[in-house]
Amino acid sequence: MNFPFYIARRYTVSFSKSSAINIITGIASLGIIVGAAALFVVLSVFSGLKDFSLSFSNDFDPDLKITSTLGKSFLISPEQAQKIQKIDGIAAKSNIIEERVLFLYEGKEVVTYLKGVDSSYTDVNKVQKKLYMGEWMEPKTPQVVVGYGIHQKLSLGLLSYSNPLEVYVPKPGKGAINNAEQAFNKTALLPVGVYAVSEELDEKYVFADLNLAQELLEFKPNQVTGIEFKFKPGADESAISAELQNIFNHKLTIKNRAQLNDSLYKMLNTEQTALYLIFTLVIVLTLFTLAGAIIMLIIDKKSNLTTLYNLGVEVKNLRKIFLFQGSILTVTGGLIGLILGIIIVLLQQNYQLVMVTPSMPYPVIFNIENLIIVLATIFTLGFISSLIASSRVTKKLLD
Repeated sequence: MNFPFYIARRYTVSFSKSSAINIITGIASLGIIVGAAALFVVLSVFSGLKDFSLSFSNDFDPDLKITSTLGKSFLISPEQAQKIQKIDGIAAKSNIIEERVLFLYEGKEVVTYLKGVDSSYTDVNKVQKKLYMGEWMEPKTPQVVVGYGIHQKLSLGLLSYSNPLEVYVPKPGKGAINNAEQAFNKTALLPVGVYAVSEELDEKYVFADLNLAQELLEFKPNQVTGIEFKFKPGADESAISAELQNIFNHKLTIKNRAQLNDSLYKMLNTEQTALYLIFTLVIVLTLFTLAGAIIMLIIDKKSNLTTLYNLGVEVKNLRKIFLFQGSILTVTGGLIGLILGIIIVLLQQNYQLVMVTPSMPYPVIFNIENLIIVLATIFTLGFISSLIASSRVTKKLLD
């Protein structure tokens, strides 16, 4: 058996003659247990909150979206449409048109995006699941679905034939304008549904039929501002992106779901990193206590160490005794803390002990990534603190 490890194990399981050392060692061990459990629970809670926050956009955004790199719109030839249909891994696609326009309703106005979608849009996005009231629009009709924020701002009524929602779209082209009527294409719309996702998205879109949007913007039948895609399970995103670029001669901008919500992902990742660093700092402070306990133990065992040194044990092996002892305490405390943290997370997942609202439990997610992060953090910091403390064993001390 490794001699330093054998001695370290004996020192770990036996009590010191000094009660102060035993108390400090116990406090350090308890701190490691609590720190590991707290870090794992906090990371699991944040993973749950992150997943909950992204669930709103995940139901609203496609797996992949292509837009024109040059200009607002592009044309889709029949050959290109056929090639897109043959791409392996695409479950559904939807042609879309997005344009910022003016909406008027009973003297109130709002400027937001008109989003024209075809009949395949609900196969790509789960927007129907987010309907707050009413129903999804019928294709090739003037029906529209508005966001809850727009519905509130305009005090909009559904299926109001006597007071229609009016849309004004600037006409394309150049030249002098004699009156306001010449400057806009306009039409009356019939709101039939209201969706509710998040505060930002609820004020962003008014969904209309693709043909209606093309008519208002004076687009050609094969002219769109983007195409949205839904993937089959296990689809290769990079391969699909490469094929789409080849089909459109690299004149497109391709974004996946994370890139479409770039600011949201950055904010969540920044918050997670900050939270991790804060709790890591707490663990570092706890491990200072462990380092102090090891140093006090070195002083307490000085006579034993001197005897071992005189018997021929090298200084580096004497240092290893306390390095191993600190590592044993760290590993043991970290594993116990992780077990407690896992129990807490699983209890919350299965029994919903803590509720945000009477109907919604606090979201937590158990995943291996958080487990690895906690293990790596505890073991690395514990090893470093033990290494620093064990370095106090020197030839000068023994002499």
